[in-house]
Amino acid sequence: MKVYPSTEIRNVAVVGHAHSGKTSLIAALLHAAKMTPTLGSIQDGSAVTAYDEEEIARGFTMQNAVAFAEWQGIKVNFIDTPGFHMFAHEAKAALQPAEAALVLVNAQNGIETITEKVWRFAEELNLPRVVVINQMDHPKAGGGGGLSALIDDLHERWGRACVPVQLPIVDAQGFHGVVDLVTMQAFHYETGGSGIGKTGEIPASMNQHAKEAHEALVELVAEGKDELMEEFFNDGTLSEEHLIPALHEAIREDKIFPVLFASGLSNVATDHLLDFIKVYMPCPAERPAIALKSALREGVIANGDKLVEAGAGIAMRKIDDSAPVSLFIFKTMTDPFAGRISFFKVLSGVLKNDATLENFSRREQERFAHLSVAQGRKTIEVPELHAGDLGAVAKLKSSLTGDTLGQKGAEGQFEIAHFPEPAMTYAIEPKSRADEDKLAPAIHKLMEEDLLIRFFRDPQTNEFLIAGAGQPHIEAIVSRLKKRYHVEVTLKAPKVPYRETIRGKADAQGRHKKQSGGHGQFGDCKIKMEPLPRGGGFEFANEIFGGSIPRQFVPAVEKGVVEAAARGHLAGYPMVDFKVTVYDGSYHDVDSNEMSFKIAGRLAFRKCMEQAKPCLLEPIMKVEIEAPDEFAGTLMGDLNGRRGRVQGMESRGRSTVINAEVPMAEMLTYAAQLTSMTQGRGTYRMEMAHYDIVPQAVAEKILANAKRPVEEEEE
Repeated sequence: MKVYPSTEIRNVAVVGHAHSGKTSLIAALLHAAKMTPTLGSIQDGSAVTAYDEEEIARGFTMQNAVAFAEWQGIKVNFIDTPGFHMFAHEAKAALQPAEAALVLVNAQNGIETITEKVWRFAEELNLPRVVVINQMDHPKAGGGGGLSALIDDLHERWGRACVPVQLPIVDAQGFHGVVDLVTMQAFHYETGGSGIGKTGEIPASMNQHAKEAHEALVELVAEGKDELMEEFFNDGTLSEEHLIPALHEAIREDKIFPVLFASGLSNVATDHLLDFIKVYMPCPAERPAIALKSALREGVIANGDKLVEAGAGIAMRKIDDSAPVSLFIFKTMTDPFAGRISFFKVLSGVLKNDATLENFSRREQERFAHLSVAQGRKTIEVPELHAGDLGAVAKLKSSLTGDTLGQKGAEGQFEIAHFPEPAMTYAIEPKSRADEDKLAPAIHKLMEEDLLIRFFRDPQTNEFLIAGAGQPHIEAIVSRLKKRYHVEVTLKAPKVPYRETIRGKADAQGRHKKQSGGHGQFGDCKIKMEPLPRGGGFEFANEIFGGSIPRQFVPAVEKGVVEAAARGHLAGYPMVDFKVTVYDGSYHDVDSNEMSFKIAGRLAFRKCMEQAKPCLLEPIMKVEIEAPDEFAGTLMGDLNGRRGRVQGMESRGRSTVINAEVPMAEMLTYAAQLTSMTQGRGTYRMEMAHYDIVPQAVAEKILANAKRPVEEEEE
């Protein structure tokens, strides 16, 4: 295939809420560009970017996928993204290698929770955004208030910079065309056709509306430009030779967010969308210089490298063919046959096939053999890739997502986006010994693909735990383990890592004496125990005077206390937040030894626990919940029922963000219930905050359940 320079490349991330039609629209764009012989479908797995077996089975996108279209002398790289909240981190990752975002809005449902979330992601990256009202062929397109209400909603949420550059042609036949408000031409389509429209006259019923919309667009483009405002006031419009470059510049500078209309399923207005991408979306060379963390000494820039210093250890690199080669890996995929496939963006220079680059993150050399571009699951080999292009390569030795590679002597590391911590954790158990042997290697391969997966062993419960963004996310991981790596596991709710502590002071003696012929055992110590502030851990103090316990035996007393505390007193949970002071005791010249004093320390600890008012502690999670305003009351009531303490609320667009502290035990099944309460429109994240005392009524139930297995064993 043809090799494209930076000026002829467009990198576009297609983002939006679930079921806004991202995958179907990309399939239609590829068909309109004659990259596919038929209009791909998600249902039968023929859509280019819906090739994962789990995605086909579940009917929605779960991970990023890359495809490209060659259109009128340019190459458009599309990155398809998930739209469900538990996979939103994938959408965030997809925006980094892009120069613009197509933000899809479901014509029936309007702006939804994830639509606003991905808009904020793009805003953080200063990424140009184009709003596409998709699924315009739906009978209820525009919702209850019609399209004018939908446009008003765009203005209310994202400002008047959201301006239509098209008008949809909708009549008794349905949605079958658009009016271009720049050229003032109409484009008519056959539903379910090739996606190539026919130019025609604007319908008479739309003339006045089109004229008013054209004037509104021109006025917004001309704002802030004296020469354009003068032309607008004199002529009432702008000529195309001035309007087109001015609109391109306004989009690139985030001053205008154009609104277009399309239907991926019916393949209507897709060629016009491709034209719009070609003319108005920025190419990589127009992107501002990218910040790289310099791997060289501060103030040292390699010769010939097109870097501009930006401060301590930071350099700015322009996307330019003439600079030394550098790239960053934005996605890793494991294929059962091809092995590890790395998807990357060339940041600078021209990457040639069989080039050897240094991984600046890991200080290892990598050879880029069989350089390719991705078309969904398929890869097409190319001889070279220019700055700004997206490529793929298989079987790199050690490079993973987030790594930066490049020409030696031109070091600089690209920082990938910060991802949230996983929201849900399950205990995972292999079904057989064979599964146990294969489990860790298989999960680590999946972790290379998905940076949000965590796999670890709980040191207290000794369970293997797997953490992800939500229940469907973890279920998909389990399914992939079985289908790809033939590892079968079962999931169950993890054990809550309770702790024990004391609320009172105690003083006790531990005396161990044993005579069995010959040398005996003798250890005697007196200790005081007192509580520490929450998070204080454990402290041990020695206040022995006069040698009542020889110095060499004091550590043995401490060891005995520590071992007893690890086993707990109430229900076998570790003891925390207490201080022990040994202040007196006695010893025997012959029979005393370290073991005797360790046992004495253990006995003293147990006696103190009977006096010190022991209690249970539970982990309290810091929780942030975001959902549309209308669900705020329901969520608040539910949190109260979970023993949660609301710390504050704030508005974020038309969503409410609730910050609360909730016991971990009450959050184990929260994901599924949040989905039910908010119709799938709520999201949450949580992290460990602190430990707090368990209420007595709850503690009694926990202790009863904890003691039952012990009693059964004794029987």
